[in-house]
Amino acid sequence: MAAQRGRDMLVKIRNDQGAFVTVAGLRTKTLKFNAKSIDITHSESEDAWRELLPGAGVKSVEIGGEGIFRDGASDALVRASFFAQTAKTYEIIIPDFGTITGDFLISTLMYAGSYRGEASYELQLVSAGKPVFAVL
Repeated sequence: MAAQRGRDMLVKIRNDQGAFVTVAGLRTKTLKFNAKSIDITHSESEDAWRELLPGAGVKSVEIGGEGIFRDGASDALVRASFFAQTAKTYEIIIPDFGTITGDFLISTLMYAGSYRGEASYELQLVSAGKPVFAVL
């Protein structure tokens, strides 16, 4: 995979009409895949080396982002989803890698602003089901 511009990674939220709308103002974005392991090490494990149970544990996806506050359609969807604590369908586009689509719950929504700066926000999404990965 060749070098990519960070701004080409997009986080989109599905609106009530079924279309995906880009979450406005995000300047930084992160995507993290997790697979919690289950330790099955026991007293007879060879030389006390840890053993893990293959295929077990909980898998999840986390998406984070920071950006500038913009009063747009995606902002209203994000706020409403957070306050209702409902899972919404998001689409994450990673150039030359693929797309991840699935239901996510907002675990963190933070707004900040300085006296001489712009209003900003931070967003943290956690998967609320099995996401679908598609190659671009």
